[in-house]
Amino acid sequence: MKLFFPMASLVLAIDIGTKQLMLSWLFFPSQQIVLTPFFSLTPVWNSGISFGLFSDNPYIGLVTIPVLAVLVVLWLIWQLSELTLLQTLGASFIAGGALGNVSDRMVYGRVIDFLDFHIGALHWPAFNVADSALFIGVLLWFYGMMQSNQNETL
Repeated sequence: MKLFFPMASLVLAIDIGTKQLMLSWLFFPSQQIVLTPFFSLTPVWNSGISFGLFSDNPYIGLVTIPVLAVLVVLWLIWQLSELTLLQTLGASFIAGGALGNVSDRMVYGRVIDFLDFHIGALHWPAFNVADSALFIGVLLWFYGMMQSNQNETL
């Protein structure tokens, strides 16, 4: 439990900080910064969920996703005493990332994305630090679950 709140807060702070930096660098005025042949900083407003899904339905992005994200964070906090160290670390990344994207939805009505990986004209959907934290958090959570299940069978 001691690890959860500081790590979730750190993830949230890094996410908000990078988004604020990108707002000033990329969004106003809108411009792309090409860093390598396969990576650019590109301004993208995402009103949907992952990969821009449901972007045509504002209710999902503005109400459903934030409510679900807050419920998941509350459930993770409730589960803290039952989690392994890896699961707690994963939960903190999930919580920080979820709250980062929820804060975007509450302030801007959509999520700020800017990390753009591509091969030629083929682009992976743009994402942000919160999305990366969510992905890493889920990996840590499941790896921690597999480790605890292995220890129980030994």
